[in-house]
This record gives sequence, structure tokens and C-alpha cells, in this order.
Amino acid sequence: MTTVASAPSATGTVRVPYADLIRFATDVFAACALPPERARAAAEALCYGDAAGMDSHGLANLTRLYLPLLAEGRADPRAEPVVVADRGAAVLVDAAGALGLWQAGAAMELAAERAERYGIGLVSVRRATHFGCAGHHAARVTGRGMIGLLASNCGRQRIARPPGGAVALLGTNPWSVAAPAGELPPYVLDMSTTAVPTGRVRAAERAGRAIPEGWLAGPDGRPVTDPGAFDRGEAHLLWLGSGAGGEFKGFGLGLMVEVLAALLPGAGLGPEPAALEGDGRPSGRDDDIGVFALAIAPATLRDADQVALDARTLFRTVLDCPPADGSSGPVAYPGWHEARRTAEAHRDGVPVAAPLLAELAAVAEQFGVRPVSAAVSAPASIPASIPASAAISGTEGGR
Repeated sequence: MTTVASAPSATGTVRVPYADLIRFATDVFAACALPPERARAAAEALCYGDAAGMDSHGLANLTRLYLPLLAEGRADPRAEPVVVADRGAAVLVDAAGALGLWQAGAAMELAAERAERYGIGLVSVRRATHFGCAGHHAARVTGRGMIGLLASNCGRQRIARPPGGAVALLGTNPWSVAAPAGELPPYVLDMSTTAVPTGRVRAAERAGRAIPEGWLAGPDGRPVTDPGAFDRGEAHLLWLGSGAGGEFKGFGLGLMVEVLAALLPGAGLGPEPAALEGDGRPSGRDDDIGVFALAIAPATLRDADQVALDARTLFRTVLDCPPADGSSGPVAYPGWHEARRTAEAHRDGVPVAAPLLAELAAVAEQFGVRPVSAAVSAPASIPASIPASAAISGTEGGR
């Protein structure tokens, strides 16, 4: 769920029409008994990762995460979330194991509806499942002129140790904040509170790449650059800020997410007594995930036109900041690069690695759906300034 600094290499990839990827993923989810609207929403959430350059959270997770969740009954394709408590601006929802790729977006939509009435809308969710890229869901409300916040714990799955601790207590505990930026692409911060999410580590292992120091550490605390060491139990995931003396910042943010997303709705907790029986390696399962969805409508507090003008000023000034000598690219804010990649992917096709394409072909055969069609095309450059509507097509509310 963490944004990446640069798009993945095109080496060994083919470009697949975006619409065809959405059609394929929708067909697969429908074959797994998701109702049509949910299947489409889940497909958009999943394919967003590939289009935006976060392929560790894209279609690679179809067979690694979502199909197993559905096949094992840990996610219910037809679950009907239930409102447990409704206090107007604050709502508690039991997701009943609904597929998070759909349900997280539904929670943000409900939060936005309440924000239109009360200025702020909080939807607190328990018994949720993995929802993919947090930024995709948080950004849904920016089309309504709202600020969106989305966070989740990892249920009772423990991946990371507290600084100085010997057992894993917390998950990667991602969170996202999204805000409109006028005609510019929206600001979308999407991050794990660990140095990276586990998906980035495993993506490097599949690609045969070493990872940078600062992602993993061995039992002796020394940096580990072999990504395979994580799943072999030979290294543990570090917190955001580790290596620079700031690991308590990442850990503190992870605990913040645990409080907001799990303690508040009564979802599964990572830090509970059973976690203390661990041996330092990841333990537990990511069932009963908690989700915190918050929408804020600034126009309920002050003039909407002035809010929009201030947003344009804020983010345009960031883009206009002169780069330092030797800088490899322009100054940008979170969400800007992802928006440009998404626009390119919608126009020229989504880069899909050849091994993944073969994997998707096997899925198509398994479920009796039409496979995706590869269409190789020469990538064209994206203008430095692109309309916000083009940048986030498929992530705004109602899509």
C-alpha cells in the first residue's frame, strides 16, 4: 500500500488495454459469486495498483491474496455489511467478511454522505478483509471536494516487532490521506507504517532483485538485502524511519492506526496476549481487519471557492519549487507521479510483466473467462500538467 518513487521497469512487460484488465478482473470476481457492481468495484481497486505503478498491490495479488480468501471462505462474496451503531456523523459497521476491495470503497462513500450532512463523516469497520491500495479508496471523495482518510490494521496478523522487542506485534498498518488540488491531480499519501509493505519485499524476490538496506534486519540487527530471507524467517521487517534513529516514529504511527482502525470498532488486535507466544517471526492471520474511514467537507466550515483556491495555491507552489542541483526529476507531491502513470496506462495500456500475464491466462482458463489481450505499444510522454479528471479516472466517487 505504499507509494513508489518510480514506475517499474518496462523490461519483460507488455502493455494491456486498461479496459480489458478491468473486464478480466470483473469477470473473475463475478465467477467467484460477487454481484456485478461489487465485482467491478473490486476490479478497479485491484487494477489501480498496476496502473499507478504500485504493482506489488495489483493483479499479482489476485492469486496470492484474493482468490484464496474467497476459496477458503475467509472473505464472503455476498456478505451484507450491517450498521451496528449510527450516531449521524459516526457509524459503526460490521463488514461480515465482505471482500475489502469493494467494501472499503463503500465505507468511504458512506463517510462522504455523512460529511455532506454534518461536515465530517466517520465510518468505523470491523470484520473487514484486505482492501488493496488505501489511496485508491481515500481518493474517492476528492471528486466531491472532500478530504479522505483511510487506515487499517492487519487484524490479528503480526508482522513487525516493536523497537527493541523480540516478538512481532503489529501488521504493516497502512494509512492514506487524500485531498483535492483544483485542476491538479489530487494529493494522495498512501503508506505503510513499516519501512515498506511485505508486498514490496515479495515483489523483489519474484523479480530476483536485492532490496535496499533499511527494509529488513536479521536476528543480530544487521541489514539484510536478500528479500527471500523474510519468508524464510531469517529476517524481520523494519519500521519507517529505521536506520536513522526514527523507528519509534514508524512504530508510533503503527500503534496510532491500531487505535483508530481496530480499537475503535472492536476489530481483531495485533497486540494481544496471544502475540507474546511468538518467536519473532510473523504470526496470526489477517482476519477481522479493522478499518477507519473518515471524510471531511471543508466547504461546511468556510467558502468552498476559497478552499479550492487555497488548495491550488498550496499544491501548485510545491510543483513550482525549483529542483536542487543534481536532482533527477521535478519536485512533486504524493499522488502526482501516480496520477501521471495512471493517465499513461489508461491511454497506452497497463504494463504487465510477462510471467504475470501467463499467470492471468491460467486464471482465465480456471474460471472460464476470456483472457486479457496484450497490445504492445510505444509509450508516449505525459504532459507535465494533466487534468485531475484524467489523472484519477476510476477512483472518484460513484465509479
